[in-house]
Amino acid sequence: MKIESQKVEVNATQGVIFSFLTDSTNLIHLLPQDKISDWKASATECSFKVQGGVTISLIQNGAENQNKVFMKSGEKSPFPFKLTIFINENGEKTTGHLEFDGEVNMFLKMMVEKPLTGLFNHMAQKLQEHFS
Repeated sequence: MKIESQKVEVNATQGVIFSFLTDSTNLIHLLPQDKISDWKASATECSFKVQGGVTISLIQNGAENQNKVFMKSGEKSPFPFKLTIFINENGEKTTGHLEFDGEVNMFLKMMVEKPLTGLFNHMAQKLQEHFS
């Protein structure tokens, strides 16, 4: 299952956004605070519970130049997935979006596709707001 967030324009340089995103402790600023609990983070990974009691864990999985940040699911996540954050310099600003690629069966896809799409769009919006 693939999900792509909306693209946002961020009022910061690619390098500043890259540094922000490659420190997993900063991801708390992108998540919907009213829908998560049990936040834990280090520089390279984070985990949190979402409504419904499911734990999601994200682990840094490398980067490409300063325009892509790769993350993958940790052992606590309910299914394996990869999350790529795209950061493209656009003059003095930067455009960004998230791409999710998860291994889910058809039944699970019906349950998680809409909430995950909402989550990734929220994260993109929060990234834009954080640097405005």
